Amino acid sequence: MSTPDAVLGLLQRGPRHGYDLKREHDTRFPLAKPLAFSQVYATLGRLQRDGLAEVTEQQPGDGPERTVYGLTAKGRRRLDDWVGEPEPPAPHVANVLFTKLVVALLGGADGGRYLDVQRSAHLARMRELTAVRRVGAPAEALAADYALFHLEADVRWLETTLQRLPSLAATLEEVRA
Repeated sequence: MSTPDAVLGLLQRGPRHGYDLKREHDTRFPLAKPLAFSQVYATLGRLQRDGLAEVTEQQPGDGPERTVYGLTAKGRRRLDDWVGEPEPPAPHVANVLFTKLVVALLGGADGGRYLDVQRSAHLARMRELTAVRRVGAPAEALAADYALFHLEADVRWLETTLQRLPSLAATLEEVRA
């Protein structure tokens, strides 16, 4: 997820200060990695520098003044463009699972064991997400579904790869020779 675009999206409902943006991000994007306060303020600084957000007011508080940020017209256009543009499919097919498998095989490790361990880790995470989907709020259930569908695809890939492992290992041996 693009943190700057998510922050712009949260600002479209009206001006906010960093604390509110962090709290709203963590609430509205359940199961996503929570934002650190430093990340929110660094992002707001870049958005302001780029003319996408602006300081709308300074609110007094118990400590330092709270800076309230709002969306600029340029920020609104950027947000509209980002939301309207389809997300491109990944241009390359390589992923960490495949890379680790090839490296393991090149080092003489048991690729089947690697695939079994990885499959177990995926299934454990799928059980956790299934529980979230059953009891979570609608946004949490949708986020869990998204993750589950990706994990299901990975498990299918792991199972297919396990069947093709002998031919992959042989191919790697041929290349090494």
